Amino acid sequence: MERSDWEKADQGRSGCARSLIFIALLLIGALIGALTLHFVAGTPLNVSEGGLLPEQDNRVPETPAVSGDGRQNYGRNIMTSDTVRDIVAQCGDSVVRITTEVTRTSTQSPFFNDPFFRDFFGYPQEPQKQTGLGSGFLFRQDGYILTNNHVVEGADKINVYLTSNENPYEARIIGRAPELDLAVIKIEGENFPYLTIGDSDQVYVGDWVVAIGNPYGLDHTVTVGVISATGRPLNIEGTMYQNLLQTDAAINPGNSGGPMLNLNGEVIGINTAVNATAQGIGFAIPSSTVLDVLQDLETGVDRVRPWIGITMQPMSQDMIQYFNIEGMESGVIVYSVVEDAPAAKAGIKRGDVLLEVDGQKITDSTQVQSIIASRKVGDLVKIIVYRDGSQAEFMVKLEASRSQ
Repeated sequence: MERSDWEKADQGRSGCARSLIFIALLLIGALIGALTLHFVAGTPLNVSEGGLLPEQDNRVPETPAVSGDGRQNYGRNIMTSDTVRDIVAQCGDSVVRITTEVTRTSTQSPFFNDPFFRDFFGYPQEPQKQTGLGSGFLFRQDGYILTNNHVVEGADKINVYLTSNENPYEARIIGRAPELDLAVIKIEGENFPYLTIGDSDQVYVGDWVVAIGNPYGLDHTVTVGVISATGRPLNIEGTMYQNLLQTDAAINPGNSGGPMLNLNGEVIGINTAVNATAQGIGFAIPSSTVLDVLQDLETGVDRVRPWIGITMQPMSQDMIQYFNIEGMESGVIVYSVVEDAPAAKAGIKRGDVLLEVDGQKITDSTQVQSIIASRKVGDLVKIIVYRDGSQAEFMVKLEASRSQ
């Protein structure tokens, strides 16, 4: 009996071992099957504590994803070790160096016609030539170039230098918008490399940008940074600019007129100014502003744009508390009013909230700019504001920009 019991126990242990071996073989078979299936499907696997998991697919999707704020994400803000190098290789030849010559003549007194006075006071000075430096970029293959108005304004001679040619091209001014600091110039030729103008409305604080220009005459200097603010108002030498892009990418004298590029190599701004009293703060005209006037500039029309003379800020919580306008949810705050400007003459004040302009409800400052830009000098525009707990209506007569 004892031997028979031992044999039975041994048989039980053998059966259990065979079951375990069978289960192990099934698991190995399942693993091999899963690996084969995913290999054929083209999706690699990795093994984690939780089992078999597909690796993350890092390819940019053909259909753009939508981020939490509702904008489409094409991977435009993904920076890799080769991104800037690729942008420079793709866009660098379209960026140009611009030099200008301005002749300054002294006023000659009629007394210099008399030899006595000429000998006594000396001879009048010869006309003197002053030179200027800036940047620009080709936006059409037939030689059309965008730059800042202040780069070419008053120039007697404009020379444009391309990377493909040591000799300069002589350029002529096609159209100007002084109040926006924009100008289009042209060189003769065909099949020039050119840049695509992108959509600055898709630019957000924190997005990477690349600036290419000629600071201090150093050809095709590349700087990199991020958008540090959008919608900035700025007063430059008496001219009020609205809705500028602010960046910490280094911008120095000579960068003016050069492109600010997103990571797709599209122009989303034109570098225009740097704050001389600060470090790491530069400004650019957004491409949306450029596109509003580009057709006129290309066809040789100097833009005389209407102007009301205010700066605006969005309805942020800080602004609501600062101006003590609790209870408002939409609109744009008037941050400042230029003295004796059309808005000031009509009675609009700092701290007013713009609710409607010309019958359109206002939710951001770009709406106001677009509405005013679409009107003509001399037009009357009805503006409704919120002030001291109630609404007030004003009629503003548009005037030409003072820079013109």
